[in-house]
Formats: sequence, structure tokens, C-alpha cells
Amino acid sequence: MKLLLLWLLGCFLAIAPPAHAQQAPVFHTLDGRTLRPADIDRTVRALMDSAQVPGLAVALFEGNKVLYLQTYGARNLATKAPLTPQTAMYGASFSKAVFAYLVMQLVQEKRLDLDKPLAGYLPRPLPDYDAWRDLAGDARWPRLTARMALTHTTGLPNWRWLEPDRKLRFKFEPGARYGYSGEGLQLLQLVVETITQQSLVELSEARVFGPLKMRRTSYVWQPAFEENHALGYDEQGQPLEKNRRKKAQAAGSLETTPADYATFLAAVMHGRGLTPAAKREMTSLQVRIPFKAQFGPLAVVAAPDSNRTIRLGYGLGWGTFESPYGPAYFKEGHDDGWENHSVVFADRKLGLLLMGNSSNADKIFRALLERLLGDQATPWQWENYVPYQMVDK
Repeated sequence: MKLLLLWLLGCFLAIAPPAHAQQAPVFHTLDGRTLRPADIDRTVRALMDSAQVPGLAVALFEGNKVLYLQTYGARNLATKAPLTPQTAMYGASFSKAVFAYLVMQLVQEKRLDLDKPLAGYLPRPLPDYDAWRDLAGDARWPRLTARMALTHTTGLPNWRWLEPDRKLRFKFEPGARYGYSGEGLQLLQLVVETITQQSLVELSEARVFGPLKMRRTSYVWQPAFEENHALGYDEQGQPLEKNRRKKAQAAGSLETTPADYATFLAAVMHGRGLTPAAKREMTSLQVRIPFKAQFGPLAVVAAPDSNRTIRLGYGLGWGTFESPYGPAYFKEGHDDGWENHSVVFADRKLGLLLMGNSSNADKIFRALLERLLGDQATPWQWENYVPYQMVDK
């Protein structure tokens, strides 16, 4: 009898799940579908294979929490090292979203007024600073405000080095319309560092990365990233040289990980670190975007009806639009070899984060938004997310 009981116990232990095992999460999409991890994995892997994307991180948010976080593929094709949730990846313009969150903390503390001219915070005229000498003789710089910088309405170009003569000059009157500008965020960084007497690296660590326990995120390259970081790849799958940025830029130097940025996005969804009023102002429409594309020649061409219907616009550091599921806010980040996108549907408390180490990654973003989130409202044409024709396997 004793032997029989031991045999039955052994059989039970052989088939019973470990004590720590948890039921796989089920994600509920905007359009009423349910997705299990196997469904998500199958979709992601097939799309990555079709578009030749080396590595991709996917996070799904439900109830303002990270419900699912998975990484796929490689961070380095030559060594076959896998992409992991702790792999350092270039965040590109995700930098702006983090900076906006930090700025709104200063606004709610009344250390910064969104509508006060930025010149009033500086001890000397803006053109007296080396980086801003090009604006000498232009009477418009004293009118620039933090709100203009965060809504991309300063009239400054995206980057001066993209101009034929690499000179900084106004493209249109401050406040007149939307025009994406990294230069505007860099100006606001100068003002924020002047107000606080702290560098952006110090401020972000004290106000964002430290409190949220984002241990592998920084506006400058850290030695700790060396052991686990991703390379970016061009459209032909060739590796690009890793840029180890030494200068903090609010507009685009962020190095982060899928796990860390998912933590940040969940904190924004919860409103952690911000008053309800500050979060609402940050993620609500401030200025309409009436143009067909975000960049290039079409950035001044009238928008199609689809963009007007969703009231495409910008909040403070975040894009905004309306959907059948309520208001949404989003932020993307692009550079050669890197494509990132995040979107949150506030009323439904649902969101999606995508981070890819390939210039091909944005070709599958439209399909991922639709299939994993049920999102058909994101203005993918304005984003230039030209879909890749998936090959079913």
C-alpha cells in the first residue's frame, strides 16, 4: 500500500505545474477579441520574418498595467545574441516624451510657466549662447514659450543640420502652426537646466529614472550598457555603428530598455508623479495637425479627411487623436536602424509599446497595431508606416 501511495504521488508531481506557475495572461483588444501569448507570438514572428526585422520588443498594457512584455529575435545578428527585456536600445524621440513628463513636474510645482517667454528664465539674451547665435537679429526668439516647444509650434526646424547651410532660422512665425522641431526641445532643455541648476542627466535620474526604478535608462551612454545592448540594422539587414552618446539631448539621446520604457509608459498611464490636471494637459489636444505627413514635403500639404476625422494633433510632448474608443495619445521614435512606437487609449486603459532595432520595423507597425491592439485609428500614413505585404506561413 505504501508503495502504491508513493507511486501515485510521483505521478501527481510529474503532471502538476510548479507552485510558482501562473496562468498565461489573456489580453483584451479594443475591438473585443482576446489574445493569448501564443496568438501574440505567432503574429509577431510571422510579421518579423516577412519584413526581415532582426529584433522587436512588444509590450501590451491593460488596466494601465504591463500585462505582457516579450522580446523577439536578436540584438546582434553576428553573435546571435538574443534581444531581451533588459537590452539597451536607442529610444530616439521617446526622449521627448520622458522630457515632457519631467517638464510637467516643474509646471505643477510652479517653477515653470508654460506660457511665459523662455527668454525670461535666462540670465542673458538667447543669441548670446553659442548654440543660438544664428538667431541674432531676429526679433521672434523672445516670443518662444515652453508650450510652443512641447507642441512643436516654435517655428524652428527639426534640426539645423538638415538645412542646406546648417544654419538655425525660423521656418514660420512662433505659435502659427505645427512643425516638428527637435531644436525647440533643445531650447527648453537649456531653460530647464538653468531654472533647476541641474543637468538633464541629473534631473532625469532624480525625477524619473530613480523613482520609477528604471535602472538601465539614461540620456547618455553608460558603461553598464556594454554587456547587453542592441545594434541597429538598415533596410538591407546591415549593422550600423553604435552611437554611444555622451551629450544629453532632451530631443533624442535616450538609451533605454523594453522593460524600463514599459515601466515609464505604465507610470504615465497611471499618472504617477503628475497631478491629474498636469497629466490631462500633457496628453490632451493643444494644437491641430492639418498636414498629410509628419516629415518631408508632405508635412505642409493639407491633411486627408481621415486625419481631420480623428482630430489629429499634439499635446505637450505627445501626439493625440480621437478614436471610436475615446481619446488616445502616442509617441514614436525614429532613426536609421531604430523604429519605436507607443500608443495609449486612455478611457479603455489599454496600450501598446513597440521597439525595433531595424529600419524595416515600422513596415509592420500598422499590422501590429491592428492585430494586437485592435487599433485602426492611428494615422499610419501620416507616420509613414508603409505596410509590408505579409507572407503567410
